[in-house]
Amino acid sequence: MDSPDYDTLILSDVHLGYEMSRAREATCVLRENRYRRLILLGDIFADLNFARLKKEHWKFLGFIRKLSNPKRDVEVVWVEGNHDHGLTQVMSHLVGIRVYQEYQWDYQGIRHIAVHGHQFDSFVVNNLRFNYLFGTLLYLQLQKWDSKHKTLTRLLDRLSTRWGRMSSKVSAGAIAHARQHHAGRIFCGHTHAAMQKSEDGVEYYNCGSWIDERPTYITVGEQGVEIHQYAERCYDQFSEDRSETDRKVREFAGAVEPLDEVDYEPVGS
Repeated sequence: MDSPDYDTLILSDVHLGYEMSRAREATCVLRENRYRRLILLGDIFADLNFARLKKEHWKFLGFIRKLSNPKRDVEVVWVEGNHDHGLTQVMSHLVGIRVYQEYQWDYQGIRHIAVHGHQFDSFVVNNLRFNYLFGTLLYLQLQKWDSKHKTLTRLLDRLSTRWGRMSSKVSAGAIAHARQHHAGRIFCGHTHAAMQKSEDGVEYYNCGSWIDERPTYITVGEQGVEIHQYAERCYDQFSEDRSETDRKVREFAGAVEPLDEVDYEPVGS
């Protein structure tokens, strides 16, 4: 068997349950690349209401479960985000992967850290219930009213990032956190804006999101760190039959209560 092209592939903010989640395309990226490690860097779900998941969302989860089979020889890591907080036990049982608040690994003599990034966004941490009621739920409703291409909701998503200065807040907090833990690279999601920034000997990368018109993902390999923009080349390779994973996932639908107010585990405090 040929060696994988990458040490690590990272994608973030798929937001399964959103009308504009591009789960089908994200699954294609996972299928067409070869890697030793996959990191799902948070906000894989929109919220805990599994009834909102579409067929392609179930299939994304089904592929993750297949990928986590030890015979695949791929380490699958899920780093918890603010939207999917509370799903630790469900996901561990459902798709057979470990869930982390933060994940660290060494590659080519460099310490790498993967953390979703909401921990560095004080507004989210301090206003969890408000964000769910007037952020997630309202945003879900706006997607139903929006056009086929979700032009308005995607615009609002970009404006929210800029208005809240999330990119600068998260990057500053992440770089400080990396320095504290003697890491040379740190990876985040949360802001939905892909970017790279170097400061004080630390390289910061953001994965972007999979609800955007131009979704992005990150690879770490011998060539270094690369931010890739997805190109439309996805063909439906999925069987129409429900997998065993789909059946197990649906058993949880309706059994998991909507997101309630929960405490965050602080990072770098």
